[in-house]
Amino acid sequence: MNAAHDPLMPAACFGTVFHERHAPVCNRFVYPLAFLRLPLSRLGELAVPLLGIERANVFSFFSRDHGPRDGTPLLPWLRALLERHGLGEVAAGEVVLQTMPRMLGHLFNPVSFWFCHDRAGALRVVLAEVNNTFGEHHNYLVHHPDLRPIRPGDELRAMKVFHVSPFFPVAGEYRFRFHAAGAAPTVAIDYWEGGERRLSTAVGGRARPLDGRAMCAWLLRYPFMTLGVVVRIHRQALRLWLRRVRFFHKPLPPLEETTR
Repeated sequence: MNAAHDPLMPAACFGTVFHERHAPVCNRFVYPLAFLRLPLSRLGELAVPLLGIERANVFSFFSRDHGPRDGTPLLPWLRALLERHGLGEVAAGEVVLQTMPRMLGHLFNPVSFWFCHDRAGALRVVLAEVNNTFGEHHNYLVHHPDLRPIRPGDELRAMKVFHVSPFFPVAGEYRFRFHAAGAAPTVAIDYWEGGERRLSTAVGGRARPLDGRAMCAWLLRYPFMTLGVVVRIHRQALRLWLRRVRFFHKPLPPLEETTR
């Protein structure tokens, strides 16, 4: 199997982020995006031009940007989290982290996904690690109630408990759909509140083997991607504010760092 088609292999993915607000006003946009897919058991083996693992480079991945945020190895932290929630045995296989790296030292990563597989390679659990523009983060741990494998298009739900956008309340639920296998991994998240779908989002891209050619292509296509993410978030917020969409002040973050 080609490395770009194996969901358990390192990859660089080139695609888009889609965002459509349905109520109380409509607002839709699509932006280009790139992201990494990193199998955590192989982090120490990776030697990719332009990409530093635990060291500075044009692109850099640091453990301190994820999980406990203290720079300790991520896989033991994730294994312990799964054990605490009774999921250690069912998701004892490879864990693939889908995320954006630092670019020239700068990072803003709205959401990363930890895809937790069983020993046979089937997807069983996903940890959605969400960051807001206030420097806070929260984890949503999603899986089927009966712990069966997560198939493409399956819908998994999580109650919203963490403030992200000031134009939505901390209420309602997220509905996730994952298409992690194949050449174009995609995650779709709908936000429902008051019995209505308020927001549809999706991020996906075509996977390429994680090598120097892929990272060079990334640098040439999206040299200011990190800055662009921040600018676009604030641009869209300004548009909503000018349209007088209701503004919700930020509440205190949830006491628990991970909810399911």
